[in-house]
Amino acid sequence: MPSSLGKSRPTTPLLDSGCIRSVVRATLHVVTERILSTRELNRALLARQLLLERSRISLTQALERVAGLQTQYAPSGYIGLWSRLHDFRREALTKALEQRRAVQASLMRVTIHIVSAKDYPIFAAGIRDHSRKWWLGLQRHQLEGVDMEDVVALLHRHLAEGPKRQAELVKLIKDQGWPRMAWSGAGLWLDMVRVPPSGTWERRRADLYGLAEQWLGPSSATEGEGLKHLLRRYLRAFGPATLNDAATWAGLKVTALRP
Repeated sequence: MPSSLGKSRPTTPLLDSGCIRSVVRATLHVVTERILSTRELNRALLARQLLLERSRISLTQALERVAGLQTQYAPSGYIGLWSRLHDFRREALTKALEQRRAVQASLMRVTIHIVSAKDYPIFAAGIRDHSRKWWLGLQRHQLEGVDMEDVVALLHRHLAEGPKRQAELVKLIKDQGWPRMAWSGAGLWLDMVRVPPSGTWERRRADLYGLAEQWLGPSSATEGEGLKHLLRRYLRAFGPATLNDAATWAGLKVTALRP
């Protein structure tokens, strides 16, 4: 369970100028001889996204190379990997989810992504606090009188027994007199993952949830580590790019990434 369970706290940018420079140096080669054309930049992006030709790297390596795949619609992750990996088979992704090498959860831009088990807790640590602030600002009128700490404590208590159906968790919230909207934001306080077979090609409805700390093990990743990792992954997958580009992709304010 996240250590910072209560209401959002004020934060200051956690990446200093030295960190920004080291991230950029680690992910970009500075070309001084000539300026790349639009077509060359396009091909570079396609290559970074493994879309020029199918790769023979592993499924989890591919997820890390492209900084995860958005999977609001469960089959899109399968199609995305089939487009990128040589000899990809549909059952390979389902097996990776079952074996906990890959995981589905709400992450960047508060949308569902498939990422590697290695990347998940670090990504979550980087975006968690900023996503809470954004969501609370958006839903404050519907949540009047609701303490999200109480909501999360209730959900954690029940999920500690094992994965639960979404309908059961929503009912718990409604039985307390809280609006259903509280469920929609609970994942910004409590790290939850979609537990297979839900959210797979075979059973596309994502309606079974578990605690990330139980499914993947506890994590000690900090917000600063998460922001740095997000920036590195983004630049490797989509760069060259601006900090504003990276912030938009992650669903953060650009000030979170500035020194």
